[in-house]
Amino acid sequence: MSILPFRKLAIAALLGSSLAAQAAAEPYLYGPVRSGEQLARIAWELRPDKTRIGTWQMTAALYRANPKSFIEGDMERLRPGAMLTVPADEDVRRIDPELARKLAREPGNARALLNAPQEAPVPATTPAASTPAPAPTPEPVAVAPAMASGLTLQQAPAPASAPPPVPAPGTATAKVVPAWAPDPSPKTTLTLPSLGTAPAPIVPPERRRPDVDPRSIPPEPEALPDPNRMTRLAPVAMPEPWKQYEKMPVPDRWRILNSLGLVPQRWWDPYNQNTWKGDKPLWGNQHFLSFNATLDSVYEYREQPTPIGGNGTGNGGLLDLFGRPQQYTLASNLILSAAYIKGDTVYRPPDVELRFTPVINYNYTAVQEAGAININPAKGLDRRDSFVGIQELFADFDLRAVSDHYDFDSIRFGIQPFSSDFRGFLFQDNQLAIRLFGTRANNRYQYNLAWIRRLEKDTNSGLNDISAALRDDDIFLFSLYRQDTPVFGFTSQGIIAYNRNRDSGRFYDKNGFLQRPAVIGTETTREYDVVYLGYNGDGHFGRLNLTTSAYAALGRQDRGVFFDKTRDIRGFFAAAEASYDMDWMRLRLSALYGSGDRDPYDDTATGYDAIFENPIFAGADSSFWIRRPVPLIGGGGVALSQFNGVLANLRPSKEFGQSNFENPGIILVGAGADFDITPQLRIFGNANYLRFDDTAILELMRSQGGIGREIGWDLSVSATWRPFFTQNIILRLSGAVLLPGEGFRALYPDEDGYSVLANLIFSY
Repeated sequence: MSILPFRKLAIAALLGSSLAAQAAAEPYLYGPVRSGEQLARIAWELRPDKTRIGTWQMTAALYRANPKSFIEGDMERLRPGAMLTVPADEDVRRIDPELARKLAREPGNARALLNAPQEAPVPATTPAASTPAPAPTPEPVAVAPAMASGLTLQQAPAPASAPPPVPAPGTATAKVVPAWAPDPSPKTTLTLPSLGTAPAPIVPPERRRPDVDPRSIPPEPEALPDPNRMTRLAPVAMPEPWKQYEKMPVPDRWRILNSLGLVPQRWWDPYNQNTWKGDKPLWGNQHFLSFNATLDSVYEYREQPTPIGGNGTGNGGLLDLFGRPQQYTLASNLILSAAYIKGDTVYRPPDVELRFTPVINYNYTAVQEAGAININPAKGLDRRDSFVGIQELFADFDLRAVSDHYDFDSIRFGIQPFSSDFRGFLFQDNQLAIRLFGTRANNRYQYNLAWIRRLEKDTNSGLNDISAALRDDDIFLFSLYRQDTPVFGFTSQGIIAYNRNRDSGRFYDKNGFLQRPAVIGTETTREYDVVYLGYNGDGHFGRLNLTTSAYAALGRQDRGVFFDKTRDIRGFFAAAEASYDMDWMRLRLSALYGSGDRDPYDDTATGYDAIFENPIFAGADSSFWIRRPVPLIGGGGVALSQFNGVLANLRPSKEFGQSNFENPGIILVGAGADFDITPQLRIFGNANYLRFDDTAILELMRSQGGIGREIGWDLSVSATWRPFFTQNIILRLSGAVLLPGEGFRALYPDEDGYSVLANLIFSY
């Protein structure tokens, strides 16, 4: 007789329920335990009663049944790879709930559970286990559907063998079954006469992780072939799985890697953790020491208008104004810096910072005209010089924290770097100063309040000369930055600076040239008071990057450059640079205006001049006009523009000379692009069109009429290569040429200008 499919399912379901009840009373295995798996999580999955008490009881039962599966008996350090014996449900319920609760809250007292009595009253919700029921006699089990078809369900007879030992009362028993093999013990079978043979024994289901296939777990780990055998590398033994749980005391959080032996420290290695680079405290937890060293070397070959010395030229056939233009310079600076920092520097400013930065300079210059680099023609056509300057020597103290966001007030005094704005248009230098600075509103506001007294500079290196007397030139400055103004991603700054200059007497540099007063006009020193009111912005509007700057210079000087009469000062300056990023390219547009003086004999000087500019703008020092000071030949010992300066201010030099507000002014319009060819190589290109704002001053100085306003085109290109993708080694090559316009030609007939520069930087 055939059995309908639904009858087969009913029989199997009835049989499964019977076998599940039998399996619930017997222990089984769980495992293997994964690395990082927690006992509480396993107990939560296996608990017989889905309550919090049931989880605590299962946790205690698992700990009692598997004492060797815990490292050093620590309940929170379950050994990875262990196979856990899961006690029967009745054994779990016998755990005292109060003891289980205490164990869950105080896992450090877990050993007390092993010594506690193993019998506890069973809750009333479970059948009484004190009086064992008599063993039932196997007999046929009546099943309604089976009776109709002649089927009989009966208990399979036990195999003929010695009876199993009876455990002592109160002893938990477990049937040890490998997690990868079925239980071979006899099970209840179903006799199907119509099918001829009985089905295979049905194995009670075991509780195990669903992501572990029991058939894929070998009884013992098999040795795998060494994957590095072909490389001839010595094999390294795998660490034991539980090593990750070992506790190791370390003196502080900075020396964790050292304690583990993962990162060896080498004093000369700046790429890994290094005590001498401030990566970890020198002593204690708040005392750091940082050393830095940079070698910055520049070689430059150039041709520019060169004046003939006062004693004439040694080359026949030349005019009496212009000599041979070839020049080249080699300059090298070794910058050493040491800083002591005290404080927790992770989230807030340091409590104390002391910094000392000496710079050792060597320079060599060669020209083709005597008297071009020294007032004494007997000194020859070349010059070698060296100097040691102090560029930083300051102490910084954190005065107070003013909010929970680590807003602060700090004071710094000594020789320190300071920039008045984002691009260095007004003042950027390392000078002697006292500065109070800090933040507010979670760093949204930053302020600076400073008094700067200018130091004299060394003539040939441009470094600070602390052996010379201080200049009578003071700068008082206040600036306030506000982030996300007027839009998110854009920072605005307002600034007010007061420059009081009382330089007097005559000052000659060490090459013998007169620097103060300027050798133009009346050749007398001036006293002036100038207030600079400025706005600066830097950030982006969407994808458009924008930098802006605007200044008004308002004040008075006691006499003019060309006549002895008090003059008011009204100069104006504006600059903007916009850029747009497209993948590996950045396109730039630049514009700049510095007003010129239209009438040198009236009561107002309308030319604009900065205090000490170092502009990062329109190609910066790769530009010929910005990098090279072009001497105004036949107009006195002044230059049209200064070294690393964009303004046409007619000063002897920006290092020594006074600000001059009687100048022709400047107009610049430029375009450029940056190309990231590779992560190591970047190419820059720039083209600037230059004009004077007014040439009345130049016509007066040269006694020459009809000087045009066009300076010409300044074209430059440069490449920067970082071989190791870092700033530790940088090689930069650049070339620039000035294509003269009518104004430049009127001043320098048949004279062009170009330069080629190589810059190599090593940093530690």
